[in-house]
Amino acid sequence: MQHIVVLSTVSNKEEAKKIAKVLVEVKLAACVNIVDKVESIYEWQGKIQEDSEVLMIIKTKNELFESVMKKIKELHSYEVPEIVALDIKQGSYDYLKWIDEVVKTSTNI
Repeated sequence: MQHIVVLSTVSNKEEAKKIAKVLVEVKLAACVNIVDKVESIYEWQGKIQEDSEVLMIIKTKNELFESVMKKIKELHSYEVPEIVALDIKQGSYDYLKWIDEVVKTSTNI
């Protein structure tokens, strides 16, 4: 698949905005949605944790995933940030074309 959605959670809205702005400014993402107040329950270092987090939904191209992941890790406050990609199997032709027009290609990273 050519287009992907990358999901990543952060500790607060300010961190999400910082990462989102950088990803869009450097053309690694066409759009980043920020969903505040996501409740996360997970195991970390042998203990069950429960935290309020902020979810980023990042729209980009598959060929940019490694660069997106590297940039998120560079800016993220977590030791092991969530960074997962999901293929966009289908979507509005106009929207997917817009993603292509806005983000970099692998030849100009």
